Amino acid sequence: MTFLNGRVEVHGHRGARGLRPENTLPGFAHALALGVDAVELDVGLTADGVVVVHHDQALSPVTTTDTVPVTPGDPLFPYVGRDLRDLTLAQVRTVDAGVRRLRPGQDDDPFVLTQLPLPGTRPPTLAEVCGLLRVAGDVLPAVELKTDPGWPDDEITRFVAAVAEVLDTHGLTASARLLAFDWRVLTEARRLVPEAARVALVERTTLDPAWLAGLSPDDVTAAAVALDAGVLSPERHLVTPDLVRDAHGLGLPVTVWTVNVASEMARLIEYGVDAIVTDYPDRLRIVLASYGLPLPEPCTTVPLH
Repeated sequence: MTFLNGRVEVHGHRGARGLRPENTLPGFAHALALGVDAVELDVGLTADGVVVVHHDQALSPVTTTDTVPVTPGDPLFPYVGRDLRDLTLAQVRTVDAGVRRLRPGQDDDPFVLTQLPLPGTRPPTLAEVCGLLRVAGDVLPAVELKTDPGWPDDEITRFVAAVAEVLDTHGLTASARLLAFDWRVLTEARRLVPEAARVALVERTTLDPAWLAGLSPDDVTAAAVALDAGVLSPERHLVTPDLVRDAHGLGLPVTVWTVNVASEMARLIEYGVDAIVTDYPDRLRIVLASYGLPLPEPCTTVPLH
């Protein structure tokens, strides 16, 4: 096993999605209390220009539920299912993000079984999460900007600039990692906020020049280097010993997502990946300890919301 930084980082996926409602302040606080190197979160931009934390570009019926309209007779209500870009922060704040639900026609969901419901939890802003992380100290924000190839270039620029402004305001620019499947985001991040590390996300469905800023998907490691990304982050199904070796040969760390089974965590550790993104940071900590690898310290200064 060869790790570029001598260890394997623990990244809490959407906070600790398997244990607390995803992309919420309680979820991030719980991940910090368990002990993680980074919290991964997803962001979008509201109609009034506020960076909010939510996985999908539209409010998801799995993770959010409507309550009441922000004003009586609001023609956009109900809000769930609408794009964040069409809603104001006030409208987004009305939804309950504390209870996970099954998708229509779905029989089960592992996170429904293991996640502690916290009714009444609202979607946070990126600024609020940054405030939490500043209390935590050394934990890195891994911020995924949710776009797709259908976005115009000027909207990409506006989005990256808005995220950069929030990070700068909270003094987190240098420690932040900006993640994207749409690699145009990384190109803009290099131009607008070069201090932040850029993470090239890739999955099977995005192995296409339309997603990779026009670069060839034939060798994603070489493409990420050509883009001047600082980290390659493939989905777990794409990770092989050869991919890790090739990336390391180019000085590129590998962060793999999303890994929740102990045996697979062990396999990827033995491949030499540099970070593992998981919905269950508690499980990953146990596996890392079994290898005698160092663990991030739990944070005792963050209040559990």
